[in-house]
Amino acid sequence: MLYYNPLSSIAKLVKHKEYALKKHLIFVGSTFIFNTPLQAYIVRQIKEKLDHLDSITYFQESDNSLFLHLEQRFSKECMTVIVASKSSFPVIGKLLSTITADNQILKEQMLIPSRTTLFEHNSYLLKHEHTAINVILASEGEALPNILFDDDVRSAVIQLFNEEKENARAMLEPLAQTYEVRFDLTEIVSGWLQLRIQSGRYGNIAQFIASCKQLLPSQIIPASNIAAYIIERLQHNQKKITFAESCTGGLLAAFLTRESGASAVFEGSLVTYSNTLKSNWLAVDDAKFEEFGAVSPAVVEEMTEGAINVSYADYAIAVSGIAGPGGATETKKVGTVCINVRSKTEHRTEELHFCGDRNYVQEQSTLYAVKMLLLLDKKTFFEKS
Repeated sequence: MLYYNPLSSIAKLVKHKEYALKKHLIFVGSTFIFNTPLQAYIVRQIKEKLDHLDSITYFQESDNSLFLHLEQRFSKECMTVIVASKSSFPVIGKLLSTITADNQILKEQMLIPSRTTLFEHNSYLLKHEHTAINVILASEGEALPNILFDDDVRSAVIQLFNEEKENARAMLEPLAQTYEVRFDLTEIVSGWLQLRIQSGRYGNIAQFIASCKQLLPSQIIPASNIAAYIIERLQHNQKKITFAESCTGGLLAAFLTRESGASAVFEGSLVTYSNTLKSNWLAVDDAKFEEFGAVSPAVVEEMTEGAINVSYADYAIAVSGIAGPGGATETKKVGTVCINVRSKTEHRTEELHFCGDRNYVQEQSTLYAVKMLLLLDKKTFFEKS
């Protein structure tokens, strides 16, 4: 059994019992362990329905500890999604029937526990005492069957910029108490906090968010999907964006184009890994490489200028860095990244020092660059018109 718990320290609230309800995902089948694109797709779909997951657990088809694990799930108040392979799907039904002292019946060409509450093709919902389990059959290359939970806990996600975590908590906690919601703070990158808000039956999330925006108008973006939000704001203002990427290797482009509608605002990205392409495609002066190096404010500033010149976009982002594990010099260690964001009227540059492995440095660089873009033009991204 493999076990991953991304939110192991979720705080409990006493006033509304809904807050303490845990949400779990169980994968049963080796395909979900080794087919990471399929696994990621399923997790995205379930999070879209349930907002978040408190744990993700993986089992092989032949894992004998699965029965005990499921039995323990029924001893706690929780919501659990079990995603099963074709071979393990009927086994799950037998195990659940045994645990709940139930019989199986044939519905929608599935053998399922007779006390099943809801069912449709390849998905059924079983409620037993204080536990609800949705069993889903997932197959490679196919759309995930419907998730049958009706989540009573309302939730939302908003973004907060340029505020320390403890200061943010101190400012927003009185509002949370007023509107009977709770929130958790996560630092995405330095200067970018994400608020995950939950409400019980009597809370008012909408009013809480409105009050937060009123309190911090130039720091709050009331959107959970920041890439989709950027696309919407650029399209609304009839503006376009382009990227010039080195160490991120196209991650900025992937960040934006994974969302529908990107083609309306995105001109493209030049992945200029070598100095030759930085020079030939983006017109970076060769003398800048000699004097400052490819990872330098001088070079990324010319990269964005070149990107705007070739694309006629309204904004450009350039990233150049040492993602590691090799490539460090005496003056520039692994994790050194330079980012420039540019509009047609101004630009800003930062030199950062990220920690972590190669992929984490790349991902932090991408997110920090997105943050810099948002803060470059607050009128476009923070003021709704």
